[in-house]
Amino acid sequence: MRPVIVFAGTTEGRMLSEYLSGQQVPVTACVATEYGETLLPENAWLRVHAGRMNQEQIKDYIREQKAELVVDATHPYAAEASENVYKACADASAEYIRLIREPGQTEASDAVHVSSVDEAVEYLRQTSGNILATTGSKELKKYTMIPDYGKRVFARVLSTGEVAKVCERLGFCGRNLICMQGPFSEELNTAMLRQFDCRYLVTKETGRAGGFEEKIRAAKKAGAKVILVGRPKEQKGYSYHEVLRILNRRLGLEEKERACSERQEKEVSEADSVPQIAPGDVKKRTVTLVGIGMGNPSGMTIEAAEAIEEADLLVGAKRMLEAAGDTKKPFYTDYDAYRIADYIAAHPEYVQVAVLLSGDIGFYSGAKRLYDALDGQGCEIRSLCGISSVVYFCGRLRLTWEDVCLKSAHGRYANLVHAVKTSRKTFTLLSAGGIVAVLCGVVQEYGLSRVQVHIGERLGYAEEKITSGTPAELETGSYDGLCVALIENREAFSSARACIDDGEFLRGKAPMTKSEIRSLSVAKLQLAGNSVVYDVGAGTGSVSIEAALQAPEGIVYAVERNGEACRLIEENKRRFGTPNIKVIHGLAPEALEELPTPTHAFIGGSAGNLYTIIQRLLDKNPHIRLVINAVTVETAGEAVQCLKSLPLIEEEMISVSVAKAKKLGNYHLMAGQNPVYIVTCRGGEA
Repeated sequence: MRPVIVFAGTTEGRMLSEYLSGQQVPVTACVATEYGETLLPENAWLRVHAGRMNQEQIKDYIREQKAELVVDATHPYAAEASENVYKACADASAEYIRLIREPGQTEASDAVHVSSVDEAVEYLRQTSGNILATTGSKELKKYTMIPDYGKRVFARVLSTGEVAKVCERLGFCGRNLICMQGPFSEELNTAMLRQFDCRYLVTKETGRAGGFEEKIRAAKKAGAKVILVGRPKEQKGYSYHEVLRILNRRLGLEEKERACSERQEKEVSEADSVPQIAPGDVKKRTVTLVGIGMGNPSGMTIEAAEAIEEADLLVGAKRMLEAAGDTKKPFYTDYDAYRIADYIAAHPEYVQVAVLLSGDIGFYSGAKRLYDALDGQGCEIRSLCGISSVVYFCGRLRLTWEDVCLKSAHGRYANLVHAVKTSRKTFTLLSAGGIVAVLCGVVQEYGLSRVQVHIGERLGYAEEKITSGTPAELETGSYDGLCVALIENREAFSSARACIDDGEFLRGKAPMTKSEIRSLSVAKLQLAGNSVVYDVGAGTGSVSIEAALQAPEGIVYAVERNGEACRLIEENKRRFGTPNIKVIHGLAPEALEELPTPTHAFIGGSAGNLYTIIQRLLDKNPHIRLVINAVTVETAGEAVQCLKSLPLIEEEMISVSVAKAKKLGNYHLMAGQNPVYIVTCRGGEA
């Protein structure tokens, strides 16, 4: 069989090369760089050619390899390279097949659409705010036309020494140069945009395989404007799955697959006690998401064990595959949903695939992403539940679990203090044994030293261990990395507090927003459970406390220029159990520069900087929701001017006057407080 040549400049090209070599078809993968060569390990059926070639060199190489089939899987934006391959195939009388990367499904309706990087740069020259450039190193020089580009532009490029040197010569270095291999997850994209406070994301429409959808969703989360460079005019071609079908026909691989299916059909028909199956059902691919329980094969359901036994291919992290028992089946080790989906798509020879997931697929599991990643592949998706760690652990502790607050601190932030304060039982996954000491220290710091803590290590395994005690007793222990915790608090109150009495706050000499105004202002913010809030001019932190209690999975940045007031906020946050408050000592707007993108902001004190503060907030999030308190007429007037001159949508402006009774003998006299103006608005053009 003559070799197939694949110009493998994309993920799809590499997947196709691996698939052909797996089918024992001689294949040569052509990549432009030495780095691309490292992504495709050679084997008996796969050869890798590294280095750029012009049209004439490509023609000579096709003839040298005596190839009759050439697949052009170069990048959608590599128009010149694709044209060279096309013309070289015509000259060498080889069949040319163009693999077209399918566009992403996520809409980018709010994006600024441009036809080139040059046009994107021209647009960005008229803006302010940081930029995350993800269009590659080849066109990075164009970004040097942006004023102050060395500070504003953060370039994300491939992680090779050659690329890094080129970027450094252009003036991109230090924190402004990010050398990493993609595609990137939505979470990592979001974290980068927030870490560098990027107001703009420049990207090409790289399709799902290129991580386009993850970038669009991340930009929306981080409040960044997408500058989308449109694809060049494409040649006619085929999707990845269409190219697979064409190659299967051309290379006779359909006969191999048909023989495999007929063999399976025969085995099914000859098996005892098996119901009759329609012929069309035998060939239908099935991907089963299998919850394998705690990791011990004896803890699996019978249904899970049968799914593993019947599978042609097992997929999962190393620990999950080990839990499947001693099996000689083909396997693929990974935990990323989209890489798993791509591998399954690239290997249609596996008809029954079992993806192994720890515990139960509905409890902090990778199943959620897999449903999205596998969507559209045309295979049947089955879901098999397993025994979750919370169910197992509560059973071992002789506790019911219907009233347990479920959390996970495994690779994510969780406000465990709030959960423990408001729940009689809190269960959490832990990322490492060392976090037990952190957990025990935190609950003691926030006044929860009397709770009972249970730590479960390697649940379901022979070396399983359960330790119980107070936080102080467990804090100094040593624990396995595979552990969970259940905290019992018999003194828990059922819900977050609202309208806290002024007398409960430690005040000192710092100003404080009074309870009636505070309650109304926080209500106007309309916070969600995971909001990111700025409290500008936080004083004693009373608004920060109320906001943190309403957004327990979010975070509140209490910005205050007075050092003594900052110390009071730290004391008050411990007093009310709100570790999700971060105290920022500084004057706004300068103090806001390095903070993550906010969803909401309360301005209780502006020190005469109201206009610049709001302007900076809008730069960070053009759709932010704002509540402003003004005690003086001058500040109220300044707020009105901001509504007129900045891109704000005014919702309402109210004046609130509160009078409180003072007892004088047998009578009550109403003592009026200063009226307060409350302005509610949000970013956006009216």
